[in-house]
Amino acid sequence: MLSHITAKLLIVDDLPENLLALEALIQGADREVHQALSADQALSLLLEHDFALAILDVQMPGMNGFELAELMRGMEKTKHIPIVFVSAAGRDMDYAFKGYESGAVDFLHKPLDTLAVKSKVSVFVDLFRQREVLDRQLEALERGRQEQALLLDQLQATQTELQHAVRMRDDFMSIVSHEVRTPLNGLILETQLRKMNLARGNLAAFSPEKLQSMVERDERQINSLIRLVEDMLDVSRIRTGKLSIKPKPFDLSALLLNLVERFDAQAEALQTRIELSACRPMCGNWDEFRVEQVLANLLSNALRYGDRKTVHVRMHQEGEMVCVQVQDQGIGISELNQKRIFQQFERVAAQHARSGLGLGLYISEQIVLAHGGRIEVHSEEGKGSTFSVYLPLPVVAAQSDHAQATSV
Repeated sequence: MLSHITAKLLIVDDLPENLLALEALIQGADREVHQALSADQALSLLLEHDFALAILDVQMPGMNGFELAELMRGMEKTKHIPIVFVSAAGRDMDYAFKGYESGAVDFLHKPLDTLAVKSKVSVFVDLFRQREVLDRQLEALERGRQEQALLLDQLQATQTELQHAVRMRDDFMSIVSHEVRTPLNGLILETQLRKMNLARGNLAAFSPEKLQSMVERDERQINSLIRLVEDMLDVSRIRTGKLSIKPKPFDLSALLLNLVERFDAQAEALQTRIELSACRPMCGNWDEFRVEQVLANLLSNALRYGDRKTVHVRMHQEGEMVCVQVQDQGIGISELNQKRIFQQFERVAAQHARSGLGLGLYISEQIVLAHGGRIEVHSEEGKGSTFSVYLPLPVVAAQSDHAQATSV
């Protein structure tokens, strides 16, 4: 591994012949020697390369070797590079002390001792390579540690998801068993009551008026079961990517008007009403059945949680989108619950919970997203909620409507 590491060496001297002589002594196949004729050239090379060793001539015009060494020690990139001084001066202790104080690790004295130069350079080259190997090993260990930490985070996230999935499954089974049992219990009680009346010969219990009432009750219970089954089927379709969207041209304002008329009876039973703001025709290419499913869910929720106050419905265009808003004046939704209600099996706080699987808004959002739109909620506890459904308009229609609005 050491043989693959090239050591870069810097030699600095103001005399070209000295540089050539020194390079001839220290060069090798595993080394790369860089020459500098001045301190300024040396600084440029030091900023560009990572050197295993710098050999500096002490006596140079301008900035001398000691001054260059002090600059190197002051820079983060170069402060760890070993410095060896080359000097023609004698082995004066004060001179040597000044060199070591400047950051030198050794001295070479002129005339140079060939074996001493080669030996000392080899030592520093070997130290550099060993340090490089150690650094790479440390980097590999750090990468391994980071990969292990990432893997651990992924495992913990997977474990959390699995725990969440188990909780969702348990919640789902609990909710389904409760919600299915409610209409079934009603049907069972109705059946037992009719059997008892038949057994007693009480045919008066089956008068036309009472039969009509029985049929209506049965229809409500059966519709509840159908709704539960359809919600579960839609969730299965969404999870498997098989939610069917079949767009065709239709007028959204007409669908909205018919839907509000259908909900009028439910609103009247709750002693409230739905107020639809006048809206002009808005044609687009959407799945009429699925869009109706979304808006019906929003209207149903608005009546359910609207505190028996008027529900407002309006439609308008925003750029290349048509926006349908359903606004109630009921209990509202906390900021925390606003982030949860579009998830599966999530409903508002338990004290306000109504029947259902908690799938309506999840399915509605998936339907709107499948159309390339979005659904938003703005709410405050005690002050009601506004759900906004945005659906993309055909480009030509959107541009035409924008042009009309501009001209007006």
